[in-house]
Amino acid sequence: MDAMSDTTAPEADSANHSVVDEGDLAADYIEELLDIADLDGDLEIDVRNGRTYLTVTAGEGANLGRLSQQDVVRALQDLTRLAVQNQTGEFSRLILDIGGSRDARQQELTALVDGAVARLEAGAAKAALPPMSSYERKIVHDLVAERGFTSESHGEGADRHTVISRA
Repeated sequence: MDAMSDTTAPEADSANHSVVDEGDLAADYIEELLDIADLDGDLEIDVRNGRTYLTVTAGEGANLGRLSQQDVVRALQDLTRLAVQNQTGEFSRLILDIGGSRDARQQELTALVDGAVARLEAGAAKAALPPMSSYERKIVHDLVAERGFTSESHGEGADRHTVISRA
């Protein structure tokens, strides 16, 4: 049993170490981008459930508004993931949040789920949501389950979306 513990501990340390490295590499990339754009921002790296979360915040008067738009955050997240992958040789599942964009999107997703649930309660058999990323679909699945309904992802690639139905 001790031998098994010895073999799993380094693997766990290695996995944790690679997530920390991923966060540092991503933070360096975003920090350089902010410098090029002459924008101020504070970076925070967090690791939850084996996934790196990089948050960019700024104080009063800083202009992260354009960078915090959903499409821009998604594009910067993809670019940051590619930069990390280029350095590590491994696929990155990093999540980027700029200026509270993730909280704003969470509220939008909650409103979408609430609207779909209302349609189901009014008699609809199913309610389809627009296409979204796997991370956003995961949030939707969790919200739907909390409300006592079921959900499944349908479609492929950029058309992949969630369909909600009664439990």
